[in-house]
Amino acid sequence: KGMATPRKAGIPLGVMKVLDPRQLKPDSTETERILTVFDETIVKLEITRLIPWIIGSLERFARMLGPEITSSLLEHQKLSAEIQDLLASPGDEERRRAVEQCLKCSLRNTLRLFLANPLLYHGLKYEVWVRESPADVFIKAFKEFWNFTLERLLTSPDEEKEKIQFMEGISLCVEKNTETISALQAELEAAIQTRDEEVNSKDKKIEDLKTSMEHLAKDCRADIQQITKEGEKQQKEDKKASQDRCARLEQDVLRLIAQFKALVLEHRASELVLRKKRCQTEREIEKWVRKYDTDMAEKQATYEEIEAVYNKEKAQLALLMEKHALLLLEYTEIQEERRMLKEKAEEAAREAARRNDAATYIQAFWKGYLVRSIYKSKLKKGKGKRRSK
Repeated sequence: KGMATPRKAGIPLGVMKVLDPRQLKPDSTETERILTVFDETIVKLEITRLIPWIIGSLERFARMLGPEITSSLLEHQKLSAEIQDLLASPGDEERRRAVEQCLKCSLRNTLRLFLANPLLYHGLKYEVWVRESPADVFIKAFKEFWNFTLERLLTSPDEEKEKIQFMEGISLCVEKNTETISALQAELEAAIQTRDEEVNSKDKKIEDLKTSMEHLAKDCRADIQQITKEGEKQQKEDKKASQDRCARLEQDVLRLIAQFKALVLEHRASELVLRKKRCQTEREIEKWVRKYDTDMAEKQATYEEIEAVYNKEKAQLALLMEKHALLLLEYTEIQEERRMLKEKAEEAAREAARRNDAATYIQAFWKGYLVRSIYKSKLKKGKGKRRSK
């Protein structure tokens, strides 16, 4: 029980990694390359398992496969039939080896075409119905070997050492519990031996009493019978007490064993919870890191775009400011010219008004003069007529 508390507080990371290696990622390029080779080999094995069934229904899948893969499969079928004929009638070993080499090349070429189009392979995987065959057993065994290799690759020397230390801690706990059980068993044996010694001692006393009672049989028969009964009664009581004690000790042993099993289950449960929590934390950290990188990349791109637009607009602003200064200067000159022209026009208008007023005045004077002249001439004519009369 004293060991359960610290182990529950924190389980070694190496032990958690070994207990469930699928939850972690490879930590080296070599490991990733090895696992990639294993994955490609498994895919090739599964494609090789499907090829005979695809060839058997080639007309059905010809449109899906395309001309290149169909011709490759036909060539593979032809070479397979030829190698079967050669195996059925052995004789020309050189020809058989040549055909086998061609068959291997054809298979490699076919696998290369399928690997170049993974969607086609996944589609055929669900379209082609394949009965269970020895190839499935081999693929299953190869996948188990992949799991074993992955576990070995993900377990570093430090993690292996940490695992050994963890197992040693569990062994130490088992040893302590075993020592406790042994001590209890020794105590049980000692209690049984003490009981046997007491029984033997009392049996000896009874025998001694029987011997003395033989000499006093006639005088002390009633006393001997009473003592015998008391001795038997005491013996039964002692025996019952000893049996009760043995039962209690056995119950203690069973209780300790149950407690040990409960501690083991508790350790496993705590390991599972902490392993899941750690994996979840790693996934959250990875998600936040990706989100941070994405946000920073977007903000950096936005900043660069805004900076480029700002520099461009700044250059345009400088150019516009120069143009504005030139236009302002031109506008000032034009306003000055307009003002001068306006003043000249106003002066000309005033001069024209003065001339019009003068012309009007002269015309009025001239009209008055003409009227007066005409009136005077008429007056002169009237006076002449009167004089002539």
